Amino acid sequence: MPTAPTATPPADATAPATAGVRGLVRDYAELLKLRITLMVVITAWAGFYMGCRRSGITSWNTDLLHCLLGVTLTSCGASALNQVLERVYDAKMLRTQRRPMPTGRIGLAHGLIVGLVCVAAGTLLLAYYNLLTSTLALLTVFLYVAIYTPLKRYTTLATFIGAFPGALPPLLGWTAARGVIEWPAVALFAILFVWQFPHFMAIAWLYREDYARAGIRMLPVVEPDGRSTVAQALIYAVLMVPVALVPCWLGMAGIPYGIAALLLSLGYLAATVQFGRILHAASEAESRGHARTLLKVSVLYLPLLLAAMMLNASGQVRP
Repeated sequence: MPTAPTATPPADATAPATAGVRGLVRDYAELLKLRITLMVVITAWAGFYMGCRRSGITSWNTDLLHCLLGVTLTSCGASALNQVLERVYDAKMLRTQRRPMPTGRIGLAHGLIVGLVCVAAGTLLLAYYNLLTSTLALLTVFLYVAIYTPLKRYTTLATFIGAFPGALPPLLGWTAARGVIEWPAVALFAILFVWQFPHFMAIAWLYREDYARAGIRMLPVVEPDGRSTVAQALIYAVLMVPVALVPCWLGMAGIPYGIAALLLSLGYLAATVQFGRILHAASEAESRGHARTLLKVSVLYLPLLLAAMMLNASGQVRP
């Protein structure tokens, strides 16, 4: 006797819901700029680790996880608030016009709430260590969102100002471990600060047409011949060599780190010198190729430098 067919949903009945969840996850990943946040977390971890070595204690404990979670939330919140302010300008640039806010996939109120909640949760978690760490986190958000973001439409100095919040994450890690700002922490800040300029110049040159469409006054937009862009990148790439060696002078790391830092920094400088060829490039493709090479080298340089420092870290820091 045949049985009645059971009521089964179509095979693709859950597909729209699954696609919706996946789409929302992708939108949140873009809204919170998780790839940039990963770099922020790495630099904060380096600061925490070096601070722990200064104290002669291990960094592999729950304090590290709490610190990195606080930094992650704060960075994600700052990224969301940045996109809230820039949603109209992002819509004008080819590389950002598909972001969730310009397309309306995430609304203004939605993005604002996510950003504020992440910043509040992150700073409160960091306040568990001390008010200094939490205050530095709030300062980072303020400089990035309230100063750097709107200033980009008025002056090329925004890049210089934006380098300050970009260099603060190691101080968050250091103060979470030590409770005070000390010269080794300042050295980590200086490394991050100087590293950013060749990196930023490469990005600015690659996307100068996009920035021009949005009215963002990056250096290649204001001075399109590229000379000032190359000059600024070279100045900071040269400065990167002695700045990267400061941890040796302070006793934060030994000779192995010094050798690695020198070789890496000279490689970074060589890539920046090659970037200078944009001034005489025969085609736009060649010009972009030089900029892309510097961008790739810059992204590799920083984690390798920090890894070398952490592997060769010393607790005997000069006062």
